[in-house]
Amino acid sequence: MPQAGLKTIIALSFVLAVGFLLVILSCALWHAYYPLLVVATYVMAPVPNWICSHCANPDDFVESSGAAVLDLGRFCTGFLVVMGLALPMILAHSGIIEVPAMIMSVIGGLLIYGTIISFAMFFQEEQEF
Repeated sequence: MPQAGLKTIIALSFVLAVGFLLVILSCALWHAYYPLLVVATYVMAPVPNWICSHCANPDDFVESSGAAVLDLGRFCTGFLVVMGLALPMILAHSGIIEVPAMIMSVIGGLLIYGTIISFAMFFQEEQEF
């Protein structure tokens, strides 16, 4: 697994800040604050994965134990990520927000969720048996 150094933390923090900036600018420049709902979905997206990974039975002897719980967490996380991408598109299609605001919101949301995934990858604890 890759080790997280100070440069990694600074780079990921910068990308996260740019993602939040794009989402906030997509709201402020066009005076429609509905794209802020994207931030809520991307912040809540890792929560089902985290909860279901702690609820699963980490038994080495039984291979299929807890697989349904992990699949449920992945499904809920995937649903929230797709909702975070689709929500600005639906809002732009219905005329509630402008198309440039949608583009900025989608790009900012992708940066936010990509940073969350990268933080999880770099700071994942290795399990010892």
